[in-house]
Parts: sequence; C-alpha cells; structure tokens
Amino acid sequence: MGSVIWLLILLCLAGILVSLGSGLFQLSRGTEEGSRRLLRALTVRITLSIALFALLIIAWRLGLIAPHDFGGGAPQPP
Repeated sequence: MGSVIWLLILLCLAGILVSLGSGLFQLSRGTEEGSRRLLRALTVRITLSIALFALLIIAWRLGLIAPHDFGGGAPQPP
C-alpha cells in the first residue's frame, strides 16, 4: 500500500510539472487561444496541488507515511 501512495504522489508532482511547462509555453506564445490554454493549465496545476495536499494529509492520518525528525529539537522520552 505504501508504494501505491508514493506512486500517486510522484504522479501528482509530475502532472504539476507538466502543467507548469505547458503554462509557460502558452504564456510565451501570447495568442488568444494560448490564453485559454494558459488558464486551463493553471486550473489543472491548482487542482493537482490541492489533490496532492489532500493525499498527503490522508496518508499521514492513516499512518501510511510518517514525518521524520532532522536530528534537532527536544529529545524524545524513552
């Protein structure tokens, strides 16, 4: 189950990057049709970002992923 979550996370990140690249390409074209495609790329990017955030929160609450400490902070009680 953990590998499925990581796969979904990576797919969301890849989709966000593709949408970002598409938006940049449409922005550089500067046409009327490009403006509509730019808006669609922005909508897709925002939707994927919200989905990624929700996926991370749900996976964390279900115990499928867990944060780790960076070695700083207060010591953990035994």
